[in-house]
Amino acid sequence: MERLTGLAPVIDARARVLVLGSFPSTASLAAQQYYAHPQNQFWRILGAVIGQPLKEMDYAARIAAAQDAGIAIWDVFASCERAGSLDTAIREARPNDLAKLQESAPALRRICFNGRMAARRIREVEALGFQALVLPSTSPAHAGMTFEQKLTRWRAALQA
Repeated sequence: MERLTGLAPVIDARARVLVLGSFPSTASLAAQQYYAHPQNQFWRILGAVIGQPLKEMDYAARIAAAQDAGIAIWDVFASCERAGSLDTAIREARPNDLAKLQESAPALRRICFNGRMAARRIREVEALGFQALVLPSTSPAHAGMTFEQKLTRWRAALQA
């Protein structure tokens, strides 16, 4: 199986909240963009939280708006082997170095995990001194909650 490499972090010194996913989908890897799958609700939810029509913007404008709002984006895994896009298919994962976050984002205080697979690193994040929250996945595979239910949880976490 081919080894896949994730995306570079979207983070700058203004970041106060980091959203950590597990690993980019095949659509995201192909586009070299976070949350590129058209059915993923990430940009729609984040846009509703920060009051910007992110879903309608091009990728560079989405990233700029997220960073202007103090939100960073990354994944817990730097690389892995995986067939398809499901988190359950991730094998031989190599973690990203989360300890480096304090250098690149001194204002960062909270890390929000986008789903349970990413949250497997919650103890490590808490040991680094960050507040950690597990949010419902924005993935189309997570259909157990309505958009509105997800939005309520995401808004509380990102605006607090």
